[in-house]
Amino acid sequence: MQDASPMTGGRIAVPLAVAVALAIATLTLAPRAFEAGLLLSSQDDPVALADHAVARSFDATVAAREIEDALAVNDADLAKSFLDLARDRNVPVDAALAAKVDTANAAVATAARSVESFTRGLITGEPEDLSGLAGTALGDLFVFGDIRDAVREGTRFATGQQADELILGLACVGLAITAGTYATLGAAVPARVGMTVVKAARKTGRIGGQMAAWINRSVREVIDWTSLRSALRGASITQPAAAVRAAREAVKVEKARDLVRLVGDVGRVQTRAGTQAALDGLKLAEGPRDMSRVARLAAAKGGKTRAVLKLAGRGAIVLTVGAFNLANWMLWALVTAFGLVSALKRMTERSTERYCARRRRRRVRERQVRERQAREQAGRREDEQGAVSPTAEAPTVIAFPAPALAPERKPTPAQPIARTAIAFAPAASVAARNS
Repeated sequence: MQDASPMTGGRIAVPLAVAVALAIATLTLAPRAFEAGLLLSSQDDPVALADHAVARSFDATVAAREIEDALAVNDADLAKSFLDLARDRNVPVDAALAAKVDTANAAVATAARSVESFTRGLITGEPEDLSGLAGTALGDLFVFGDIRDAVREGTRFATGQQADELILGLACVGLAITAGTYATLGAAVPARVGMTVVKAARKTGRIGGQMAAWINRSVREVIDWTSLRSALRGASITQPAAAVRAAREAVKVEKARDLVRLVGDVGRVQTRAGTQAALDGLKLAEGPRDMSRVARLAAAKGGKTRAVLKLAGRGAIVLTVGAFNLANWMLWALVTAFGLVSALKRMTERSTERYCARRRRRRVRERQVRERQAREQAGRREDEQGAVSPTAEAPTVIAFPAPALAPERKPTPAQPIARTAIAFAPAASVAARNS
């Protein structure tokens, strides 16, 4: 007995080959799909994004190279940031190299090169390094810096000369924030510090183009430029009080909320990670939302923030790969996994069908063998019985002996009865003939 469509090896080999191909594709796509899923789930968590980016690219070789490059350009702060990141992630760093970083950041060396730069930043408001920025921040906190910028840029603006309207607007808002700082006993200090950093970034060209454009739009909405121009025309550099009052009164405080929130985030970055980290964040950020992410990152990473931003760039705060592309990786991984399962299922079904068909054929063969053996055994029994029984001959005749002749008896008195029977015999024969 044979099946109508026997399960051949070719019918099983086809789904097996498909399953192998899909397994290779799945193993290739699975890591990218898992990474895409992780990035999508962490798209609103800058700390998770930064950890993922650093884990992919940071090792002992990268740490040594970045530290040496930072020391070569006298950026001891960045070198220390990379050293802290290496220690945090248990990445080995040569002891001699770590000693160089510690020496470069020693307090004595910092003080030796800071006095002149600090004074220049305090007076001119145009810092060249961290020490100069510290002098600028001190001048801004005590209003001197904002007054200096407002008077200088305001005079140029009122007389039709080329003025930096962004610096002028930030100085005007800074005056309002400074008043709020003293009024709230320091509650607005992060915003005050952040405003100083933003102005320094603008003056030194370390602010991103999109961020500068956003700040410029915000400043134009916050400042009443018409009233500011008319007020400044009546004041001059010899009348700083009038210029400061005009600048402060030109600020629309109710519209400055977003700008104040931005400079507050910058101030929080400066407080937790340092001024250079705040400047690096302003260079990477494209808007206030990005700066808020940098502030969250700085709150978690502290002094390691600069190293993270240097390694990952914008990938530390936002998804650098589109969500659509990440979703495509996940979709194709799911499709290949589904195809693999389907191919394995089909191969299993065909293998099972073939196994069942072989069992059925084996059972039929065994039944046939048993039946043949039974017939042979029955034949052997008949042969054996035939050998024991007599051979066929002529039929046996069984003869019975003839009865003995009765002796002749003499007539008895019952003779008349016999004559009577004889007398009725003719009548019986007539009746027989008539019938």
